[in-house]
Amino acid sequence: MTTTASTPETAAVSETRAPERQRRPRWELPALGALLVVTAFTYIWNLGASGWANAFYSAAVQAGAENWTAFLFGSSDAGNSITVDKPPAFLWLMALSVRVFGLNTWAMLIPQALLGVATTAVLYAAVRRVSTPVAALLAGVAFASTPIVALMFRYNNPDAMLVFLLTLTAYFVVRAVQDGRTRWMLWAGVAIGFAFLTKQLQAFVVLPGFAAAYLLAAPVPLRRRLRDGLLAVAAIIGSAGWWVALVELVPESWRPYVGGSQNDSFLELTFGYNGLGRITGNETGSVTPGGGGGQGSMWGSTGITRLLDGEIGGQASWLIPAAVILMVALLVLTWRRPRTDALRASVIVWGSWMLVTFLVFSFMSGIFHAYYTVALAPGIAGVIGLGAAELWRMRGESARRGRALTIVLAGTVMVTAVWAFVLLGRSESLLRWPVLVLGAASAIGLAASAWVPDSRKLAVRSAVAAVVVCLAGPTSYTVYTVQQGYTGSIITAGPAVQSGSMRGPGGGMGGGQGMPQPGAGAADGADSAPNAPGTSPDGSGTQPPSAGSAGGRAEGRMGGGLLGGTTVSDQITEMLRGDSTAFRWAAATTGSQNAASYQLAADVPVMPIGGFNGSDPFPTLQLFQQYVDDGEIHFYIAGGSMGAPNGGSSASSEIESWVQQNFTAQTVDGVTVYDLTQR
Repeated sequence: MTTTASTPETAAVSETRAPERQRRPRWELPALGALLVVTAFTYIWNLGASGWANAFYSAAVQAGAENWTAFLFGSSDAGNSITVDKPPAFLWLMALSVRVFGLNTWAMLIPQALLGVATTAVLYAAVRRVSTPVAALLAGVAFASTPIVALMFRYNNPDAMLVFLLTLTAYFVVRAVQDGRTRWMLWAGVAIGFAFLTKQLQAFVVLPGFAAAYLLAAPVPLRRRLRDGLLAVAAIIGSAGWWVALVELVPESWRPYVGGSQNDSFLELTFGYNGLGRITGNETGSVTPGGGGGQGSMWGSTGITRLLDGEIGGQASWLIPAAVILMVALLVLTWRRPRTDALRASVIVWGSWMLVTFLVFSFMSGIFHAYYTVALAPGIAGVIGLGAAELWRMRGESARRGRALTIVLAGTVMVTAVWAFVLLGRSESLLRWPVLVLGAASAIGLAASAWVPDSRKLAVRSAVAAVVVCLAGPTSYTVYTVQQGYTGSIITAGPAVQSGSMRGPGGGMGGGQGMPQPGAGAADGADSAPNAPGTSPDGSGTQPPSAGSAGGRAEGRMGGGLLGGTTVSDQITEMLRGDSTAFRWAAATTGSQNAASYQLAADVPVMPIGGFNGSDPFPTLQLFQQYVDDGEIHFYIAGGSMGAPNGGSSASSEIESWVQQNFTAQTVDGVTVYDLTQR
């Protein structure tokens, strides 16, 4: 029998695999099952209250369920006029579900909720590989109870898929750090590639920290680590590049126009409107002049406190102070460990995710919404789970270290309670003082346990109380959030706060909460518009109003519903359906939210002139005239033109003027409509 000599590298690999090999305690799997079941129930309960949610993306889901070309490219309509202003990967699961189960809220949003459960499970698995089941459970609970997480995994924006794929990437990197196998880096590259096909360059924000963790800690020679890094880059290019090449190489006449771009180019969209423009603020075609940030920006002032201020603070910042403290403590404690220490590498993975994302969001001058902070949640939760559990475990290694670490834990609890006190005060929550008082009591109990003889019971009870207190604030916001219905492009979790709304034209551009739906429990006395007859997303026979169609804490309706859509009457619905099968588009109107409202109500293709903001140069006046001459568009619905914001195209205004000059207007239930078949 031959033997293999032990080396520092193989010994390190053996050590990092130890937690996985250890026999699981009997309670671990039931506890994990309970976490996932509660998460699933929380995210699925009352899911139908949001109606069409973000109608902009709902229309694309509807189109993708009806037409495979629309599915592949992410078209706004089954006529394949123009795409949404994102790549389509996040739409695919929802579109497949709708194709199987029919168009309704549940079929569309259940995949999003299940992604939330899957993300919690992947986060648990990643933390568990290098630490204890307690650490993994803490991470899972901290993530699932984050208010903005509960909202975005119950909504149809791309952020849910993005967060899932980035968490999956983190898991693969942790695996690669543990055993140095190339396949894990390849899988990490594939996950990042599909994350790019979900929300473009935001997928790359986590890459510096992930790469640093692998290059530092993987138990293989440096040459191998560099090679695996290059292979991961190749996997990113391969998994994302096929679709980019398809869009860029296929003739423009064979595919829809790339929404959000000014030159029908996905690369322009990637590096402009959805890329560097988000950092600098210079976003051609945006709803506001770009650049600058600061106090004058409609997206709020930039700076290190941006994600902590006002309404944004209540989305995901509850545990950020604790995460920073625990991250620093863990890095100090593991600083002298071997290069291949998996615990330290994991802290780098989750901590860098949190810090880099925090800094990018804090100082970006372009379009920013409070719900973007969902991207912080896995990083925060990973650090919280590892930090709290590992510092607790290390307390027993020596009396002197134990006292110091106990003080650090107690201080972390106190800081978290004070920050929760501040956040809860903004919404005048009744939990404000109980959290502060009980947080102080549990912190004092923890600190005292370091000096009291036979204090294990005191320490354990104080620690349990501390966990409950620290999670009470975000959990209360999450419970509030899942009771509401939300619609529109700009939404925030939790109740209204006293300050922090970033007001723009029409109100609430940066921080307004989506409009609660009728029957969903209107928040803080927000007015709810009456139901309008038409197609219902939940099969009830009524079409819920879009956000912005009434008062309350909804986002503003700029240009006649370009951010919140419009209410569609029964009469308009029947008009659009008419002989719609004879036309490629039953109607055309300016702006994707407007078009989506009509398309979802009548279940017919509606062309969104100018894309989301009405500022894309599609169709041009000449192309629109050709469509009309060829008999491909039945009606033109007036309203919603924004001209040419921030250097965008004026094609939508030119089209509106041409229609007004050449066709006779008619009013249908208060809406101005032109029949393009009758000059």
